[in-house]
Amino acid sequence: MDIQMCKSGENEKAGKMITEKEEIKKTEFDIKNGMSERETFECDGCADQQPILDIKDLTISFSRYDRGWNKADLEVIHSLDVEVYPGEIMAVVGSSGSGKSLLAHSVLGILPENSSMSGTMEFDGKPLSTERKADLRGREIVFIPQSVDFLDPLMKVGRQVKGVRGTMEKVKRAFSRYGLAKEAEDMYPFQLSGGMARRVLISTAVMENAKLIIADEPTPGLDLEMAMETLRNFRELADQGCGVLLITHDIDLALNVADRIAVFYAGTTVEICPAADFKGGGDALRHPYSRAFIEALPQNGFKPISGSQPYAGELPEGCLFAPRCTCRTAECCGEIEMRRLRGGEVRCIHAT
Repeated sequence: MDIQMCKSGENEKAGKMITEKEEIKKTEFDIKNGMSERETFECDGCADQQPILDIKDLTISFSRYDRGWNKADLEVIHSLDVEVYPGEIMAVVGSSGSGKSLLAHSVLGILPENSSMSGTMEFDGKPLSTERKADLRGREIVFIPQSVDFLDPLMKVGRQVKGVRGTMEKVKRAFSRYGLAKEAEDMYPFQLSGGMARRVLISTAVMENAKLIIADEPTPGLDLEMAMETLRNFRELADQGCGVLLITHDIDLALNVADRIAVFYAGTTVEICPAADFKGGGDALRHPYSRAFIEALPQNGFKPISGSQPYAGELPEGCLFAPRCTCRTAECCGEIEMRRLRGGEVRCIHAT
């Protein structure tokens, strides 16, 4: 009897494993193929639509004291442009230190006190002042952080998701929507798996009916299945009319759900284009850095880019990528503006 029960349990386990593998394959197919229709999102087609987030010529500086106690400003973000439309996922990619997370913090109004900003920032057609950021943060603008440590370790997650304005009935619906069992409401963060904690964070966006979700590196540390599930959740929210700003290093996964890609380099935007332009080896890309970025991926030969990204206090004149670019000319030392080209935008005078 014990042997039969053991075999029965093994069969059930094997069947479950097969089902899970089939589900993973199906999920992967859904993302890589079923999501391909997102490629039809056209920036030019948004001419009659108002961006939910519109940032132009953003500059961020930090005051600091150098040797000799002289106060100076260090400019870390400069001439940065990006916009997010309702119903789209705008993925922001770039190397570490390119300004991706600082962009998120500036929109949320959580930059440190020694920072200063200039440029224009609008949300839903109105200027996004410091006071308005504080009012919208956590309601119409929801932040999903990189680390699940943002969850209060001493409070049950159901209560955290409920917040001040929510109800437990809404919590139950949100948890059910993202496959969280009823028992999860009474759990503390340390009792959750990584995937469960991510889903708890995402459920806060549903609770508040957010218009803009800012997700800062939401997939690191997750296995493929959990990462794809997380991105599917963002795709679902975007399809319901929410704008999503997806900050990520994992461009492979992002390409499967994003509508457009913004490429950051050394604190500024160098290219904004449809996600489809990154596919097929990136031949449709406009900026030399974007092409070098995609060629540096392991599946494309892992070709390194010579040199390194410049330090914020030692930026070159003109094009910031010029010292590393094989296309550079004397004209690259002048001021380079973003311009429209082939359905996208690029900051390069040589792009065609």
